[in-house]
Amino acid sequence: MAEKKGVILSGMRPTGLLHLGNLFGALENWVRLQEEYHCYFCVVDWHALTTAYEDPGDIRGSVREMVIDWLSCGIDPEKSVVFRQSDVKEHAELHLLLSMITPLPWLERCPTYKEQLQHAGERNLATYGFLGYPLLQTADILIYRADAVPVGEDQAPHIEMCRELARRFNHLYGKKVFPEPATILNEYKTVPGLDNRKMSKSYNNVIEISVPPEEIYNRVRMMITDPGRIRKDDPGNPDVCSVFAFHGIFNREELAGIRSSCKRGEIGCVQCKKNLASRMQDFLAPIHEKRRELEKDRDRVDAILEDGKARAQQAARETMEDVRSAMGL
Repeated sequence: MAEKKGVILSGMRPTGLLHLGNLFGALENWVRLQEEYHCYFCVVDWHALTTAYEDPGDIRGSVREMVIDWLSCGIDPEKSVVFRQSDVKEHAELHLLLSMITPLPWLERCPTYKEQLQHAGERNLATYGFLGYPLLQTADILIYRADAVPVGEDQAPHIEMCRELARRFNHLYGKKVFPEPATILNEYKTVPGLDNRKMSKSYNNVIEISVPPEEIYNRVRMMITDPGRIRKDDPGNPDVCSVFAFHGIFNREELAGIRSSCKRGEIGCVQCKKNLASRMQDFLAPIHEKRRELEKDRDRVDAILEDGKARAQQAARETMEDVRSAMGL
């Protein structure tokens, strides 16, 4: 077996059932990376409160559903540490200690902070928890001394801040306690939703990973196609069609032919959608089968989280001993 390249940490907020944007934007990459790295995959339930503190819903139930989705898609607890953030209290301690050395402008300049404030609507996000979200994320990463973090492009500034904080801590206390983690960008920058915007629960345009096979075509049928195409034999523009974008994910080997047939008006949108739905059903079938098995064996999920907790705690405690020593605590 080839030697592992280093340590990776990544996580997701438990805010409901995962969708295809999560699968192709992150999970698919995680499955590959666990063959090459020592991986820590964290259900970041504290992070779920940064924007949903007023109405958190069933976070505990969402944690379970998320882990089932992860395992169904190929995350292997024999190869990776799968755990819940709140089970490892050292995350909170490191977050607190890092807050002592973090310049306030570093948090205020974060582009995702500014963007989400602008689109907060009626939510009150003027809280320290929301401002300090990237700092808690930094603690999640550094406590396992991660060498790399797989993220979407929108999260890359957070990893850069994490690198700066690791550098600042090491410089202030004269010890190299933390590595400076590299950013691994996911292959798919944006997975389109049913309306051709980014797939997101907030837009209500998602297809869940666990969607029943018989429901897949109903979702695909709702996808927006070329608005300029009126009749079946009209030439189409696949570049403005969310169905074609999904063919690029599920049907790559036939993509050139689909593009050509669409532009020449040789295939109608209804048939194109049926072809896509069939491909999606075939792709998701083994994931659905694994999910059904896990839903019947709920004790297994609990056991995986308990084992992950113990393994994560061991690594986190060792890091915190070095942190406290460096800071004279």
